[in-house]
Amino acid sequence: MNPDTLRARLMQIAAEPLISTVVYGEEVMGQLEKSPIPAAVLVPVILGPRPSILLTKRTSHLKKHAGQVSFPGGRIDKEDAHPEAAALREAEEEIALDPARVEVIGRMSDYVTGTGYRITPVLGLLPPGLVYQPSPDEVEFVFELSIEVLLDPDAPQRQYREVLGRSREYWVWPHPEHFIWGATAAILVHLAGKLRG
Repeated sequence: MNPDTLRARLMQIAAEPLISTVVYGEEVMGQLEKSPIPAAVLVPVILGPRPSILLTKRTSHLKKHAGQVSFPGGRIDKEDAHPEAAALREAEEEIALDPARVEVIGRMSDYVTGTGYRITPVLGLLPPGLVYQPSPDEVEFVFELSIEVLLDPDAPQRQYREVLGRSREYWVWPHPEHFIWGATAAILVHLAGKLRG
C-alpha cells in the first residue's frame, strides 16, 4: 500500500462513526472492580516510501507494563482538553515528538484492558525522517512495524498462557527484535482489519 492510498484509507477509517460500546480486551475476565482509568495513545503512522507504525519499548524499571511494546501514550490528565491532547502530550514527553509534526485524523474505538485502563487510540500521520529522543525514564527503544506486516492477515498469531490459574489468550505480532502483544497488539489487529476492509 503506497502512502497516498494509505492516507486515503486512514481518512476513511477516521471518518467512520465510533461504535458506542467499548471494545474489551479478551484478557478482561468478568467485570472490573472499579471504573477503568481514562488513557490515550497515539497510533503514529509514518507515511514514507515504505509506510509503517511507530512503536516504543518501555524501560524495564517502570512500575507498570515494564519492558512492553506500546504506542506513545498514558493517562489522560485533568489538564488535557481531550484524548488527542493527552496522546500528543505523552508522545512529546516520551519520545520528543513535536505535536506540530503530527496530523491528527481521528480516533478508533476505546479499548479496555485487564489492567484497568480505558484507552482511546488516536490516529496520527507522521512524515518520514523524523528524529526521536526517547525519554530515559520511560522509553528504551523507538522502532517501526511495517504496514506490509499489518496488512498480512496471517501475521498476527494467538498465544496462550496461564495467569492466576486461568488460561489467557492474546494477540502477538511478528517482529525480529520485539515482542508485540497485549493491548498494543489488539489495537493493531483492530486497525489492520479496518485497513484490509
